[in-house]
Amino acid sequence: MEPIVELRGITKRFPGIIANDNIDLTLEKGEVLALLGENGAGKSTLMSVLFGFYHPDAGEIFVRGKKVDISNPNIAYDLGIGMVHQHFKLIENFTVTENIILGDEPRNWMMVDMKVARERVRELSETYNLNVDPDAKIESISVGMQQRVEILKVLYRDAEIIILDEPTAVLTPQEIEELMGILRNFVKEGKSVIMITHKLKEIMAIADRVSVLRQGKMVGTLKVSETSEEELAELMVGRKVSFEIDKEPAKPGEVALEIEDLWVKDARQLDAVRGLNLSIREGEILGLAGIDGNGQRELVEALTGLRDIDRGRVKLFGTEYQQIRSEERTDLGIGHIPEDRQKRGLILDFKLFENMLLEKYESEPYSKNGILQFPAIREKAQELVEVFDVRSGEGIDSFVRTMSGGNQQKAIVGREIDLSPRLMIASQPTRGLDVGAIEYIHSRLVELRDQGTAVLLVSFELDEIFNLSDRIAVIYQGRIVGIRNPHDTDEMELGLLMSGSKEIKDEEIIQE
Repeated sequence: MEPIVELRGITKRFPGIIANDNIDLTLEKGEVLALLGENGAGKSTLMSVLFGFYHPDAGEIFVRGKKVDISNPNIAYDLGIGMVHQHFKLIENFTVTENIILGDEPRNWMMVDMKVARERVRELSETYNLNVDPDAKIESISVGMQQRVEILKVLYRDAEIIILDEPTAVLTPQEIEELMGILRNFVKEGKSVIMITHKLKEIMAIADRVSVLRQGKMVGTLKVSETSEEELAELMVGRKVSFEIDKEPAKPGEVALEIEDLWVKDARQLDAVRGLNLSIREGEILGLAGIDGNGQRELVEALTGLRDIDRGRVKLFGTEYQQIRSEERTDLGIGHIPEDRQKRGLILDFKLFENMLLEKYESEPYSKNGILQFPAIREKAQELVEVFDVRSGEGIDSFVRTMSGGNQQKAIVGREIDLSPRLMIASQPTRGLDVGAIEYIHSRLVELRDQGTAVLLVSFELDEIFNLSDRIAVIYQGRIVGIRNPHDTDEMELGLLMSGSKEIKDEEIIQE
């Protein structure tokens, strides 16, 4: 049986880089094909060619055996190809339904028939167990729920070939399991899925085959049943990768961050953080585990000056700072790796070298008498880019908007670690990164800890929480419901705490 999609000799060039170099790829009907590769390996570019965002410089595309010219996404949709992007394409002040039907609105005479649209969205949501409110505004729903809206956009257009770019990067373990079930239903219905991912466990759990890209070239396609995580990791990065984090036991010092009875409201002016108490010491990594939407975002934003504190006290090395402005945090020794790299971490229309010095440009040698010293700025940016292996087509002169999500993340991590903070607040620090980059960033966070920095790690990845944390705090409905030593608990207990299913005792809440 002929493939439902076949790419032959696809080549795509950008200034200074060959993103895809003579790539062949096939997708069979009713299969899940994983596309694996390092950040910047060309995975998203290749799928953007298939979806019509980019036109290849060379090569051919066949869909259902017929050669096609996909010059824009509308043609892709007409061919039954839909794509869910890593960075969502949603209008925040529109409702879920308005976002889903945009460009394909049902009409009653000259008017958009919102009743029909809303009912269709509700029907799709129930069919695929997505549990999305058709009338909710995008700005008021979680990142994980926004991804479900993107999936509904594709389903609404009756796509049979579905491309998912890093689909689980923003999901909790429970949501990931639900997504796996959705993908299995897609396959049962005869749909075909291409899943770009860095998560080897998910490839082993859901994919039929996996194609591996490295530096723009296809290095192999394997049946998942005939390979292993270790082999795939080595194929991806070109060397053996360690899945174990080599770290000595923590040697905690004095209390760095102390939070007492903290209350913070969310965007809807509802209490998101509710009487939270927590402390972190120098030289330890405290992992904050919880299901998305339980106050993690509001807590981090309150600690970094991005959201007002309603009441309560926050102390950094004994000094209160309730209403700190975000630009003052660096002077106090607070580093921040934000959850949303594009909204909070970068200025997308600035060049890479400008983004690397966002928090230092006013100080010498980068500024003298109020005048920026670009040679010094460029030299420092180049140093950070090399140390943290940030890849981009035009080097430090690349506009950040054109870089892959993973390389954007590495730029932020490098910039923040270079500040030598006394407290590092790391929110989803490895979201969207490949195993090689994750290994490196984990080692740098442990290195920070060993230098005496207090690290607050907020992550939906329980593997990351267990591997990195010296203590694990569980947050549920805006309060800490348990603190555990990672060696004395397991995913089952944490899952019960995260869901509010486990009865909490006072001594568990305050356990240090």
